[in-house]
Amino acid sequence: MSTHDALLKQVSIKAQDSTLVATFDIDGNIPGSGAYVVGLMAASPDYSSQRRLGIEFMNGEAIAFFSFNHEQSTEENYDLSGVSHSGSTITGQFPMAAINGLGKGHVMTGFSEADGREFQSGVPVEENL
Repeated sequence: MSTHDALLKQVSIKAQDSTLVATFDIDGNIPGSGAYVVGLMAASPDYSSQRRLGIEFMNGEAIAFFSFNHEQSTEENYDLSGVSHSGSTITGQFPMAAINGLGKGHVMTGFSEADGREFQSGVPVEENL
């Protein structure tokens, strides 16, 4: 995958009842071959509590929708019906519980991975919580 394919341009999140709706806008389309992941890294202000929320694609199709709690070393997998994608936009409807406990002033950035390697990190997130 070339570094010009599927570049994460913008990430935004909003609260919708008990759901955290994350929208990932990419430059181009989801790669049609190989593994591709987009997600959020969320942490308490002192980074003592961290979460990783992600959507994984294989050969252009969503195969995993998850959150990982670093404190508890637990991963929760969600139903793929919470993921939609069209052209250059990927949307994931995570349970708000995935970021509970991080508190006000939390840190949140977007990331992407391609074929198991970090592709981008530290992408700013527009929050509307």
